[in-house]
Amino acid sequence: MSRPYVSRADLGGTTGHGPIAYEREGVVFHHDWEARALALTLAAGPPGGWNIDISRSARETLPNYLDLTYYAIWTAALEHLVVDHGLVTRAEFEAGHASGPGDPSRRVLRAEAVPAVLAAGGPTSREPRAPNRFEIGDRVRTRADHVDHHTRLPAYVSGQIGVVERVHGVHVFPDTNARGLGEQPQWLYTVVFDATDLWDEAAPGQRVSVDAWDSYLETAT
Repeated sequence: MSRPYVSRADLGGTTGHGPIAYEREGVVFHHDWEARALALTLAAGPPGGWNIDISRSARETLPNYLDLTYYAIWTAALEHLVVDHGLVTRAEFEAGHASGPGDPSRRVLRAEAVPAVLAAGGPTSREPRAPNRFEIGDRVRTRADHVDHHTRLPAYVSGQIGVVERVHGVHVFPDTNARGLGEQPQWLYTVVFDATDLWDEAAPGQRVSVDAWDSYLETAT
């Protein structure tokens, strides 16, 4: 029997995590190893063959997620990804070195290609195959049921009513992309919620905006 999917990164609206430490603008790395963690993550993606949603899923399900710093989360998830996708064996991790030659058929991100790859990013926009269900100004309710997989719908808006503020076009659906089920693109909307509907402590007039895919929503009656 498989374990239930638990996202430890869905922390919006929760308490008990201590004060937020504000930093000056422009701080990227706090230690030299963090830059190497970023480089390793970028370099491992092409030969590993995973996508951004698979990597997010690997990070948010780490049992010790709340105990780790940002780039420590990246490296811990990367350990799981490279093993799960056959780049490294668990025995090689424990030995600290490769047990044989690498697979020459795998894609490699060469140093000279890094600037172009970073500049290109990972566009998620796709051509629509059907018209959008919702328009700006429509009242919608978010999905209330729990899903046993990665999702981009925050728990704090689950089952809540909001208003469509923007229609972004069709984008890769992370819920399926994270499970290796394909992009299955859907229409993406910005939905605005009255903050007082979400939290008792919110001040009147405060609003919360969430980007939500089509299947997260239904018409509010």
